[in-house]
Amino acid sequence: MTPILILFFGTQATTAVGTDLLYAAITKSAGSVVHARRDTVDWIILRRLALGSVPATILTIATLYLMGVRGNSSPRFITIALGLTLILSAAAIVARPWIVRRHLIQLDPRHVQRLTTGAGFLLGVLVTVTSVAAGALGMTMLVILYPTTRVARLVGTDIAHAVPLTLIAGLGHWLLGSIDWGLMALLLVGSVPGIIAGSYASGRIPEWILRPILAAILVIVGFRML
Repeated sequence: MTPILILFFGTQATTAVGTDLLYAAITKSAGSVVHARRDTVDWIILRRLALGSVPATILTIATLYLMGVRGNSSPRFITIALGLTLILSAAAIVARPWIVRRHLIQLDPRHVQRLTTGAGFLLGVLVTVTSVAAGALGMTMLVILYPTTRVARLVGTDIAHAVPLTLIAGLGHWLLGSIDWGLMALLLVGSVPGIIAGSYASGRIPEWILRPILAAILVIVGFRML
């Protein structure tokens, strides 16, 4: 969403990031409720992630404020961070099924809690600056850290964690003046038929086709942002 707003609609980077964050907080709330009702949210993992992501988000917003970053501007470091994060997300999309099948990384359970909080901290910084990474990168981190947990449960946990993360980051960007409320309203109106159409199509297109297409799009857009 953020690179689309920047590249195709000419939205300034800070406004695109802030608007997308609040948009994501609203749309992901519905998904997190569904996952919670299906008992596919691991609240212990979520708390571990939030222990790192919430402070990181607040610190990042404070840093952006001290750097003089305000709404309706396009600092170069934001577009560079966005491009790099998109490319990393593409790599995560491609690598995740391979990691799931092979379970190549065996971590000491005593260190998993600290590593999860560290992963949350990294996600907090990246999401606050770029509005992306909570999905593909977050899921890949969880698969590595919790290889024996069902993927459906990790997906639900990742979505539920994205709600407070994007909400706090979005409110922080609101304080920075980087929210376009009219644009967000239009995005929400368009998201309803988009979700219906996407859900209908995704069930009929094999994942092995969707995954490389999505990864290729992210790589192309990532390099374009750079």
